[in-house]
Amino acid sequence: MKAFRLDELEAERAANDGAYLQFLRARTMSLGLYALDAGEQDRQQPHRQDEVYLVVSGRASITVGTETTRVARGSVVFVPAGTPHKFHHITEDLRVMVVFSPPES
Repeated sequence: MKAFRLDELEAERAANDGAYLQFLRARTMSLGLYALDAGEQDRQQPHRQDEVYLVVSGRASITVGTETTRVARGSVVFVPAGTPHKFHHITEDLRVMVVFSPPES
């Protein structure tokens, strides 16, 4: 078993000066914590893996392909592999748990 604390993951991510911290990698999936501060621009590109976002905190909009929706704590968004997607209009610091399947390469 592996268990994680969100506050410890956030501290590790911040200490490494990055927006993304991969904290688990298994044969069929990987998990990470993604952070964007209010007003920040999301610069990610489409991924080769299916992806699920679970919003842990914050408020923003996300566009996946041609669809846009507002997200906040508790929102879950599926992004199919290869689909353009971006968070935008980030009004509160955003912290998102990210699941890639298969694992991010």
